[in-house]
Amino acid sequence: MGIHENMSNFEGKFNLDKTGFDPKMPGHTSHHDMILRQEPRTVKKIGAGISLPYETREEMALHLDDHQCALNVALHQYNKHHWLTEGAEAFLSLHELLNEHREKTNEHIDMVGERVARLGGVPTAHPITQHELSYIKHEVEGRYTMRDFLRNDLEHELKIQQMLRKTIERATELKDFGTAEILQEVLTDREDLGYHLYSNLEDDSLVRGMTHLVDNHEDIAGDRPMDPKSKLQ
Repeated sequence: MGIHENMSNFEGKFNLDKTGFDPKMPGHTSHHDMILRQEPRTVKKIGAGISLPYETREEMALHLDDHQCALNVALHQYNKHHWLTEGAEAFLSLHELLNEHREKTNEHIDMVGERVARLGGVPTAHPITQHELSYIKHEVEGRYTMRDFLRNDLEHELKIQQMLRKTIERATELKDFGTAEILQEVLTDREDLGYHLYSNLEDDSLVRGMTHLVDNHEDIAGDRPMDPKSKLQ
């Protein structure tokens, strides 16, 4: 599978069919002398130390791996937006806000990746493979307006929240309460991050003055509902 071809996950599906080595998956083939102990996106048959059935550990590990891939994509985009903050409102306040979002996202990546390992899985680490498996996709390269940046980040957060709820519900059905508890904490934090972004996109502003009422640029924030069938960016 070539880069950017895996769009089924963008529809809100988890990559439960993608286990083991795939010669078409970026990062899965190379020439090296390392000793292989476990294929990617698989879980140990025995010895994980958690008293859950193999099938439960496998399904939950794949769910969680998709989440940590998406969180890594979100982190990369937050990094870019943090570096490119500019303007009277953005250079200081948004610079710090986006830094907080980076730190929280790093924390969540670690929480989810650790849970994959505890379930006996192998967290995906190759950046290209992460993007392939992620249910959010990075915006195109270039500098855009701060409002565009924040809108894209908000759309990511909304999609992450939706997907986290699916896994929490499934983990509860499978009695994997450990995974459910971890993801409930992550979800609550992501909802806070989404609220921060939404609040910054509200129409009121101290620096815009009254020009937006007469210049016909229609730069009022308003609501931008996310179409789950369209590309986010």
